[in-house]
Amino acid sequence: MSISQNQVVQLHYELRLDNAEGEFVERTDAGAPLTFIFGQGSMIQDFEANLEGKNAGDTFAFGIPAEKAYGPVFQEAIMELPRDIFAGHDDLLEIGNMVPMRGEDGSLAQAIVLEVTESVVVMDFNHPMAGKNLYFSGNIVSVRPATPTELQHGHVHGDGGINH
Repeated sequence: MSISQNQVVQLHYELRLDNAEGEFVERTDAGAPLTFIFGQGSMIQDFEANLEGKNAGDTFAFGIPAEKAYGPVFQEAIMELPRDIFAGHDDLLEIGNMVPMRGEDGSLAQAIVLEVTESVVVMDFNHPMAGKNLYFSGNIVSVRPATPTELQHGHVHGDGGINH
């Protein structure tokens, strides 16, 4: 069965920056493949486009430029916030820490601490992979049709998915 719309895909991958020899970012663990419903918008569009038509046992290797992955770095997403809003949470204010934040409208966002001074904290609200060219390699473990319940719920149940 080939990877196509509404198929449950399990795969192992390794992610590097720029190319096959680039800086290592992450890989799936041997017993825990990435599992998702193809075509449901949960993955980067170009990631799925490069997997379409592949079968269990196939390997893959492809790059995705930053603008088609997580986009460019937006300078307006780097903000100075008053340090006093972090009162009682100074332990979070280490450079490089990912900190959960709540906007004035109540929305949740993640930001990376870039700088801490006596009066301000500089936070980067860009995606951590913004501005980076991605290079994926790996293999397809399995492909199967999604069940009606999985399609209705929008996620995989059972092996590799949510158990309920």
